[in-house]
Amino acid sequence: MGKTIKMHIKVGDTVKIIAGFDKNKTGEVLKIYRNTGKIIVKGINFKYKHIKPNTENEVGEIKQFEAPIHHSNVKLNSTSTES
Repeated sequence: MGKTIKMHIKVGDTVKIIAGFDKNKTGEVLKIYRNTGKIIVKGINFKYKHIKPNTENEVGEIKQFEAPIHHSNVKLNSTSTES
């Protein structure tokens, strides 16, 4: 079994990107992968996937999705509203 990594952020936290192409952007944490130490942030690190048409009458498409980034490349901007 893989080792899980302790992270300084949780799902729903607002984080600021401190390294990479999307530096100084902020977003909300959508998902955490503890086995790899990566997270998915809303609106950050978009990648494209080209999909071929399967049948003759289908049209190919280009899907855009958010790729995971390493948790060390983000810092906690502010937590969600807690009372």
